[in-house]
Order: sequence, then C-alpha cells, then structure tokens
Amino acid sequence: MPGTGGNGAVTRSTLRQQIADALRDEVLAGRLRPGQAFTVKEIADQYGVSATPVREALVDLSAQGLLEADQHRGFRVHEYSPDDYRGMIEARSLVTDGMFQSLLVSGMAQADDPRTLAALAAVRRRGEEAQRAATAGDLNILIGYDLRFWRELSALFGNAYLADFLHRLRVQSWVCTVQHLRRVEDLKGHLWAGHTELVDALARRDPGEAHAIVAAYNEHSLALIERLAAG
Repeated sequence: MPGTGGNGAVTRSTLRQQIADALRDEVLAGRLRPGQAFTVKEIADQYGVSATPVREALVDLSAQGLLEADQHRGFRVHEYSPDDYRGMIEARSLVTDGMFQSLLVSGMAQADDPRTLAALAAVRRRGEEAQRAATAGDLNILIGYDLRFWRELSALFGNAYLADFLHRLRVQSWVCTVQHLRRVEDLKGHLWAGHTELVDALARRDPGEAHAIVAAYNEHSLALIERLAAG
C-alpha cells in the first residue's frame, strides 16, 4: 500500500477533503516518500471508498504542488530541491513582511480590543506548544502546531486570501523540509523555536523585530536544508 496510516475509517460526508487531508498527513509524516508513485485504485482500496473522491483529492493535492500527475499511470509525491525551498522562503517573506508592515499602518486592527488581545494570547499559547515540540525535536508534533500557529497568526490580519496563501506555502515548505529532516536521528537544537518571540514582537507592534526574527528563522532553516541535501 502507498502508506501505512490509512485503514479505511473515512466517512462519506466530506470524502474529498478528508482523503486529501489524510494523504497530506502521510506525506508530512514521511510515510509517502518523495518520488513514490501510486494509483487512484490503490488509494481507493486503502480507504475503502470509490475512485471519484480519491481522484478529486489527488487533483487537489497536485494543484497545491504536493503531488505530480504521472500521465496514464497515477500520481507521485513531488520531490523538492533546496532551490525550491529557497523560492518558498522568498514567497513566504513577501507575505509576512506585508503582514508585519501593516502594523505600521493600522497597528493591527483594533489591537487594544479585548477580543483581539484574547486572540493574540491564544496564538501565543499555540506558539508555546510548537516551541516545546521544536525544543524536544519532535517533528511530527511540531508540524501540526506550527501550521496552526501560522494559520491563526495570519488570521489576525483579517485577510482570508492572504491566510490561505501563506498556509499553502507553509505546507509546501514542510513537505520539502521533511524529505531532508527525517534523515536526522536527533533533531533537538535543529528546529526553529521562536514562535513566542514573534508573537511578543507583534504584541509590541514592532514589525522590525518581527521581520528580524523571521529572517533569522529563514536563514537558519535554509542553511540546514542545504547542508542536509549536500549529504
């Protein structure tokens, strides 16, 4: 079977999205490896569903850049290079710099409003969870918390299109990096753990410091991936 995690327990309500989410998690967990090929039938049999929602889910994941359609033979997990990761970082930086710059204009909409403060505190708690996972070197736990952290953080800026775009970039980034990070036996000390520092900088309405934190993160992660890719 393509992966080891699917055992057929998928309900009929939102099959397309559930299958897409399950396969994305298989890729992020390293159970579907870079370059690994599979057919619609194999996935349909794995989850005990018909071919139609599986094909739709695979097309969705292909549109997100996680899979490649292998003409007449099925799909394969996309293989990313360090150059791809460099491009992702550049795109992410353009988005986050725009978000942080908006602080200068609007001070983050209604920043002193109790609801906004409560939302920021909730994002910080998510950041604490991500930070603990990163410090412990627990990649599986970190990926989930990190994706939620950035999703919730970007939502504070009130632009759903921006939040969706950044989320897609971060999923692609993780798919790229796990291909290399899973070769490292002990990831303690290698994973970025600056989530709470970033939230604190934003709470102070200091976009310059927020930019510096993310720039250091990007530089560190790119250097790590390039080093691992070089063997």
